[in-house]
Amino acid sequence: MAKKSVIQREKKRQKLEQKYHLIRRSSKKEIKKNTSLSDKWEIQGKLESLPRNSAPIRLHRRCFSTGRPRANYRDFGLSGNMLREMVHACLLPGATRSSW
Repeated sequence: MAKKSVIQREKKRQKLEQKYHLIRRSSKKEIKKNTSLSDKWEIQGKLESLPRNSAPIRLHRRCFSTGRPRANYRDFGLSGNMLREMVHACLLPGATRSSW
C-alpha cells in the first residue's frame, strides 16, 4: 500500500492537469502555426509560467486499489498482484486464469 500523502499528491496533479489542459493545448497549437521566432518565445514563456505539476508528463499511473506505482495494467487500472488476486477471486468479468 502506498503512502496516503503520495496518493493525494498524484490526485492533486491530475486536477491541475485537467485545469490547465486547454490552455496548454492551445498554446502548443499557436507555437506550431507561428513562424516568427519572437512570437514563439513569447508563447513558450506563457507555457513556462504554468505550474509544473500541470504538465501531463508528471502524471504517473497508479493502482486503483493500493496506489502501487509499478506493474500497472491499463485495461484494469490495477497492479499485477491485485489483478491476480481479483482474477482468482472471480471479481473481474471476462478475465480468466491461464491454464497449461
